Amino acid sequence: MNKLLLVGIAIIGFLSAAAILAPFISPYEPSLIDSASLLMPPSYAHPLGTDGLGRDLLSRIIYGARISLGIGIIAVGISLCIGVIAGSVAGYFGGLADSIIMRSADIMLCFPTFFLILATVAVLEPSIINIMVIIGLTSWMGIARLIRSEILSLREREFIQAAKAIGASHYGIICRHLLPNALGPVFVNATLGIAGAILLESALSFLGLGVQPPVPSWGNILIESKATLGVAWWITLFPGLAIFVTILGFNFIAEGLRKHWGYNA
Repeated sequence: MNKLLLVGIAIIGFLSAAAILAPFISPYEPSLIDSASLLMPPSYAHPLGTDGLGRDLLSRIIYGARISLGIGIIAVGISLCIGVIAGSVAGYFGGLADSIIMRSADIMLCFPTFFLILATVAVLEPSIINIMVIIGLTSWMGIARLIRSEILSLREREFIQAAKAIGASHYGIICRHLLPNALGPVFVNATLGIAGAILLESALSFLGLGVQPPVPSWGNILIESKATLGVAWWITLFPGLAIFVTILGFNFIAEGLRKHWGYNA
């Protein structure tokens, strides 16, 4: 296991543990308003300072990790399920099924993903569930194309022909023989997808179309910092740093997996 992978796992493991243990390690309630502690800089009582309503920034960032990481992981889980099924069917069966699935993916790829998500969220009610589902439903195309290309290169191999010769079902061939040999690069892509989904959620929340206050996410903490940027630098710095470190951690994991499996795409 290489160093990049270990560092990435350590970063994401630490952030995930903080998110899971948020009720136990958070020094304050994330929505607790304290009028006596407005815009306090980092101190012993508030290690990362407070915001314009006196809420503890460390507590809000810890609870925000739950939202941002959860949205990233679940959204990519949705896109992974759709992409793996679509790519497997297209690559294995070919013909009409392949044409329909790949042309559908091409049509989806014609639209800028962020603006497609932005328009959809603007029409629907902004909520955590809607954001997860929308990001998942608009980001499966790359995984489908990747799975399809891997299966196209595997389906004519001798072990697949042997499985067909002994009467293995299409489902058995795909699930037992093709997918286990095709998922390496998909996991690399999915890891990068989690980082991308977190950035998308942060951008949507920053624009006011993501997670709605008072529920804290790193994106809506950043938008709340705009009004006090000149006098309270810490409200911008620390959530931005949390996003940066998280994206860096997932990129380290993806690069580590890529090197581990020898995947050079």
